[in-house]
Amino acid sequence: MSEGSLFAKWARVWIAGGSIVLGGVLLFNYTTPTRGQLIASLSPELKAQYEREKKLREAEQVELMKIVQETMKSNDPIWKTGKIQSPWEHNQMSETSHDTKNNIREMDKRDHFEKVKADLIQREELDRISKELEQIRQNSDVRTREILDQKEKNEEKSWWRKLW
Repeated sequence: MSEGSLFAKWARVWIAGGSIVLGGVLLFNYTTPTRGQLIASLSPELKAQYEREKKLREAEQVELMKIVQETMKSNDPIWKTGKIQSPWEHNQMSETSHDTKNNIREMDKRDHFEKVKADLIQREELDRISKELEQIRQNSDVRTREILDQKEKNEEKSWWRKLW
């Protein structure tokens, strides 16, 4: 076997592999929708829910970054997560009272955050429902007036009413 033919075979392998990878990257970049396109394709209710929860997600990220920065400053090993409780040890409490107090405080903070989030969502939902109810009442009043006006006009035009 000559060296030229071996080099040509490897060149073809590299060209074929590179074209497959490049084709995959190009297909991914040009076929996946952007975040804006995805949001634009949502229904109005889902868009409103996305915008409401966007602020909550940002607040969660800010809180997480604070915890990460505090953990980064410590000299403890990486598996000691500090304020963040391990998901595998979610229901287990530490034996030391200091860790127990920290776990309880963190659980209280998490519960408080969840309550605030739920209250905010509930308040926005109630506002939306009350606006819809007010709009329905206004439409109902307008429609009722139209029906009554139409009925009065029909009664005035009726030959039956003229005789009596």
